[in-house]
Amino acid sequence: MAWFFALATVAAAQPATKPNIIFILADDLGYGELGCYGQELIATPHLDRMAAEGMKFTQVYAGSTVCAPSRSVLMTGQHLGRTTVRGNAGNRGIDAQSLAATDVTVAKVLQRAGYATGLVGKWGLGELHQAGEPRKQGFDFYFGYLNQGHAHNHYPDFLWRDGEKVPLPNDRVPVGDRDGVGYATKPMVYAGDRLAEEAVAFVERHRARPFFLFYSMISPHANNERSRALGDGNEVPDLGIYAGKPWNRATKAHAAMVSRLDRDVGTLLAKLEQLGLDEKTLVMFSSDNGPHREGGPDYDPAFFKPSGPFSGLKRSLTDGGIRVPFLARWPGQIKAGTVAGHVAYFGDMMATWAELAQAATPPDLNSVSLVPTLLGRGPQPKHDYLYWEFYEQGVSQALLLDGRWKALRLKTTTAPIQLFDLQTDPAEKKNIAVERTDLVARAEGLMKTVRTDNKYWKLGVPPPAAP
Repeated sequence: MAWFFALATVAAAQPATKPNIIFILADDLGYGELGCYGQELIATPHLDRMAAEGMKFTQVYAGSTVCAPSRSVLMTGQHLGRTTVRGNAGNRGIDAQSLAATDVTVAKVLQRAGYATGLVGKWGLGELHQAGEPRKQGFDFYFGYLNQGHAHNHYPDFLWRDGEKVPLPNDRVPVGDRDGVGYATKPMVYAGDRLAEEAVAFVERHRARPFFLFYSMISPHANNERSRALGDGNEVPDLGIYAGKPWNRATKAHAAMVSRLDRDVGTLLAKLEQLGLDEKTLVMFSSDNGPHREGGPDYDPAFFKPSGPFSGLKRSLTDGGIRVPFLARWPGQIKAGTVAGHVAYFGDMMATWAELAQAATPPDLNSVSLVPTLLGRGPQPKHDYLYWEFYEQGVSQALLLDGRWKALRLKTTTAPIQLFDLQTDPAEKKNIAVERTDLVARAEGLMKTVRTDNKYWKLGVPPPAAP
């Protein structure tokens, strides 16, 4: 592509050598579910250590409030008004949830810069026959789930490795007609354990050259199909330290899923240390959206206060649905124990990783490099606004202006805009639209101008009816 040869990323602040990059993404983990973000009931010692040894961000936003579009923003460096996949497909059909052949993903950018690129875990942006299949989007290797419905099942009967099915000895009660979707009645192999093994193996294989690993976990997402059929979708091999707690089984299982996720992060960090890669590797950790409510009727998402001080859960555009934990660790480069208030979002990973990799990026991104904040060098550019749209339960829009003012237009494009001051009202309880008509007018203008429709995602157009 012409842009690849013609455009260079500014590299003034980067180290002399290209670092390895690992991005670990939890699935449906809330801002408040880690000890380093205030959690008191769930043990997350390895992630807490990661925060102590690196940088904890306090205002980073996911690409979306649900999984597929959040990953699309991460991969393309474009916000929800411009990225290809803007929602979970639903009745629009599976093609609405695939990246396009013309998309330039961050994996392609790093691959062209000489990185070995790998995906382990959940993808959700293209099936085997589609243009969004990982190998067509810049990944040399992948292992895990292509379909997000398949990824609900923590005990699947197969996983994908580079386009081939890898059988697992779990049975499956099929639900619907999507390949792999359902739940096990005789669980034997926990997929999360296999993903953890593959993540470590990828690092071992590529330790001699720069690598990019997107480790896309499936915990603590519930198995929705099992929840609907059996009333308990929080799947985990054992309840661990929570077995004796005076909680119901679904609550114990959720906590055990988060702690098991934490354990797997610790295993990967230990492997980097063992291989002497600690100081050569930037490791980042986050979650794809806010916490879920889908663990079954006995699971109360409020029990652990998973949204922290914010309102809403997954599928909300209030901060509880989109503000996520975000940690970065790079010994010798990122100062230990630092807390960053810089306002960022998933789309910023494109500019950040490209700068560190001395890689060219496509033009016209919605991406700001975090390198000045991470390395403590030079002024940090900021976003004037961040933008989201959401296509379930009607169509909604949200804007964050200047990192402080949250504008919401819910359910329909003709709804009045609500405005909240996150500085004094982080839970978004007091609508100040009447007092700040200037900010409302600014938000209304941006909601019209910062986005464009694409083939499948058209603002104000309802999805096709279910067959």
